[in-house]
Order: sequence, then structure tokens, then C-alpha cells
Amino acid sequence: MFDFRLQVFDTVARRLNFTKAAEELFITQPAVTKHIHELESYFKTKLFERNGSRITLSAAGETLLQHTTQLFTVYRNLEFEMNTLVQQHSGKLRLGASTTVAQYVLPQVLASFHKKFKDIRVSLATGNTEHIEQRVQNKEADLGIIEGRSKKTALKYTKFIKDEIVLVSGINNPLAKKPEISLHDLKKISLLLREPGSGTLEVITHALKPLGMKTSDLHIEMQLDSTESMKNYLLCSDSMAFVSLHSVLKELRNKECCIIDVKGLSIERYFYFIQPLGQPESLADLFMKFAARYNFR
Repeated sequence: MFDFRLQVFDTVARRLNFTKAAEELFITQPAVTKHIHELESYFKTKLFERNGSRITLSAAGETLLQHTTQLFTVYRNLEFEMNTLVQQHSGKLRLGASTTVAQYVLPQVLASFHKKFKDIRVSLATGNTEHIEQRVQNKEADLGIIEGRSKKTALKYTKFIKDEIVLVSGINNPLAKKPEISLHDLKKISLLLREPGSGTLEVITHALKPLGMKTSDLHIEMQLDSTESMKNYLLCSDSMAFVSLHSVLKELRNKECCIIDVKGLSIERYFYFIQPLGQPESLADLFMKFAARYNFR
């Protein structure tokens, strides 16, 4: 329905790599280059700056990316709405979600989903990533939404939304005034971490490994199984915690907490939908499509 050249541009702009864009679109790299040249000729401006094998978006490219992002969101919404018009959806949907997702991402999605599909009864069970994977494998949940990096062969993992793990302190912490700390400083700070089996802990462990660090190198003051407990603890102490950015948006807006950057450490991850392999089209797929188009701004 839409101009394929714009899809090519959008893919290259997100990947900043012609080869990876070609693989994602199942076309050749010369074809990708041709489509980009045609767009640049049409708009009479460069969309990418080229520096050897590296590319970056030009000012015009940044503008076009904003529009293609909006355009493809409209197309996805249109397709979803038209498809749901011809189907009557009812029944029970059993969701399982890891703690961070359940507390800070899903509530607004579930409220919106219920307004549109009132005949679907939704239940939500929460736990850490390991627990939710087990529920899906045991068919106790139709769909799981988790954080973390584990990949069980019996499950299908589909990317949901991007997240970042950040180091947070209370606003009155003496170190809160420092915009950045070193990895050496990190080892000396009293830290709160999530419990074993937590997806957040798994991602932190994985991010520290290339830097030659382990969680055992850190000064761990306490491990807690709730991000809310960690945040409230921070407000009463000079310790810090690694938490999901989604979980502290309210505290950051209210100036109760602040983010401390760690030089050389960036921890990004995705939240994932998980399903049993080979699961047929179901209410779980409907919820996945609905959640994927939700605007989290």
C-alpha cells in the first residue's frame, strides 16, 4: 500500500547499514542503494552522510525519518483496525509478565485493550523472567512479556519495546551532583540489585562481562525482588541501584531521583513477547499486535 522506497529508507535509517537493511528487506544491497539514490534525486538533497563505510543521517534524512516513522505507524494502525472490523473477539487471555513490565509498561496497554475488546477477559500473573518463561512452557499462560536475555529453545521470542537499565540514586545522595562516575567508582558504591532469576540482573551481568567485571566485584548492599522496594530504599539511603528507565520516569519528573552515568557502560535491552513454538493464531497474537502499536510517550 505504501511506497517501497520509503520502507527502504526507513530500514537503512534505523540500521545505518546498507547490508543489514538489504538482509532485513530480502533484497540485494545494490537494490537498496538504487532506491536511496532515487529518493535523494526526488527530494534533491542527500539523505545520508557517507564517511568511508560508515553512514549517518543528514539533516534532511532526520526530517524524513520523523515522517516515515509517523507514516508507518498510521499504516500499522490502519491494518490493525481494518482486520479487527471483520472479526468478533471474545474469550480468555492469560498473560504472564516479569515484574518491571507488569508494573510500569502493561497497565496503560491493558486499560486501552479492554476499552476496545470488552468481551476478552484478561488475567495477568507476575514474577521474574525465569518464572514467566516456566509458566508459558507449562501452558499456564498464553503469552509472556519478559525482560532479560535467556533463550529457551521451546519458546518463540519476539521483540516488544526497547528499554535501558540506568544507575539511579536519590536526589540527596552526595554523588548525585556528579554527572558521571568511572567503573572504578562503581565498584566502591553501595548498590541495590534485583534477585537471582531476575531479567534485569541477567542483563546487568551480561553488560559487565566485556568490561572484565562481575557482579561479585560490586559492593552489593542488598538484593531485593521489587523495583518499588529498591526505589523507596534509595530515598532513605545513599546507596544506588540499577533499574529500568521505564520504572523511574515519574521519580525523575518529580526530581526525587536522578540518573548517574557510568563511563564506558551502556545497558540497553528489549522487552520480549514469548510464546510456545508453533502456537496457532490466537488472542495472544491480537494482544501482541495491539501492544506493538501502542504509543508509550
